Amino acid sequence: MSAAPALSVVIPLYNEEENIPILQRELTAALAGLDYEIVFVDDGSRDATIAKIAPDAEGRIRVLKFERNAGQSAAMYAGLHAARGRVAALLDGDLQNDPADIPRLVAEIERGAADLVCGYRAKRKDTVVKRITSRVANFVRSRFTRDGVRDTGCTLKAMRKECVSALVPFVGMHRFIPALVKGAGFRLMEMPVNHRPRQFGVSKYGLGNRAIRATVDMFGVRWLLSRQLRYRVASDAPPPGS
Repeated sequence: MSAAPALSVVIPLYNEEENIPILQRELTAALAGLDYEIVFVDDGSRDATIAKIAPDAEGRIRVLKFERNAGQSAAMYAGLHAARGRVAALLDGDLQNDPADIPRLVAEIERGAADLVCGYRAKRKDTVVKRITSRVANFVRSRFTRDGVRDTGCTLKAMRKECVSALVPFVGMHRFIPALVKGAGFRLMEMPVNHRPRQFGVSKYGLGNRAIRATVDMFGVRWLLSRQLRYRVASDAPPPGS
């Protein structure tokens, strides 16, 4: 594709070989009629994830391959910066996010309702323990960072390309995308999205990095937001002597 597409869908992948064929079929159906590209970011998979990605005749499929596993935040950050679309959408590669929701989020941006639209899992298909810990973590994080988002753990999001400039590259960044984007002055909104049980593979994230690491990161993000430069240029001043 020579011209930049209207939409880039960024999908981080780590050992998702069984999910790829299904995911690509669902994406093709969900994005039919849209001008898009798909940016798969392979985060050092040790299985046949890369081999399972099928190219398409229109050249819409792009693949970034990390030399080694760097984590979900790194995959998202690299993918978003590689995206060429005016709007970028984030989607998990494990089939728990539904690609059919992407056009709904993008439509809100195109009509000017927000710069970042965050999906939230209204009916989660996770274990009871995972739902409870996630709910507590989201409650604390939302009030501490003041992002006002109820489910930052939901990867499914869509944003104007300009929002990417607000992101800071650090391990754990993916949990604080709404806080960073809102802190940069962009507008946010939430939409309920479909959530599905995992069919293949295993979750890559446990209690340790959900709770302990997220708590440490939360203090760092709060500090960063409190130290932001805040200014507006009133007008361009004429050069001296003019």
